[in-house]
Amino acid sequence: MASNITVSKEVFNFLSDLEKNNNKEWFEEHKPEFKRHQSEVKTFLEAAKDNLNHHDEIEKTKMFRIYRDVRFSKDKTPYKSHFAGFFSRLGAHLRGGYYIHIKPGESFLGVGFFAPNKEDLFRIRKELEMDAGEFREVINQEELKSIWGELRGDELKTAPKGFDKEHPDIDLIRKKQFMFVRNFSDKEVLSPSFLDEVDMSYKAIRPYFDLMSDILTTNLNGESILK
Repeated sequence: MASNITVSKEVFNFLSDLEKNNNKEWFEEHKPEFKRHQSEVKTFLEAAKDNLNHHDEIEKTKMFRIYRDVRFSKDKTPYKSHFAGFFSRLGAHLRGGYYIHIKPGESFLGVGFFAPNKEDLFRIRKELEMDAGEFREVINQEELKSIWGELRGDELKTAPKGFDKEHPDIDLIRKKQFMFVRNFSDKEVLSPSFLDEVDMSYKAIRPYFDLMSDILTTNLNGESILK
């Protein structure tokens, strides 16, 4: 597995400068520098994908654009002051995704289900309504919890329509997102071991992805819904 590929301090320096000079004139003047750092981070993402493919199946890697969509935002600054990438798992039978966010003081990994569609969300809630025991067992596994901490995500203030607000697992049923986040210090990101740490973190979430993939590819009787 590739482990000698790093994120350089120069990447952080550029992102810090961009945050202070978030305008078209400055960016155009420093575009060659941006391209160089973008290429460096892209190499890191490719290495992370190669590592992932040793224990998972990745369909595609996406590096997000630096340009912000400001059409519906009060913040009109034109550029993001971070680099980010996303790894999509292969096919309809492998659900979930891996996100990485690189920014001075705000670097993190994110995994799970950030914006489940209406059908998936309903299916997850029905599973939890029927029996949340296995779900709780998985998210409380010692290794997973020591690395990723608690399950996160936005949630409703009350029970979703059609669900009992007194249900013993309503704390899970109310959720609209089912994800985990691991934060990293700048020192950790710039460390030679960061790539290995990313892969170890992604590997640790696999029991959760396996369970959620099983839920989202079957009906409540456990029968496959894949064609």
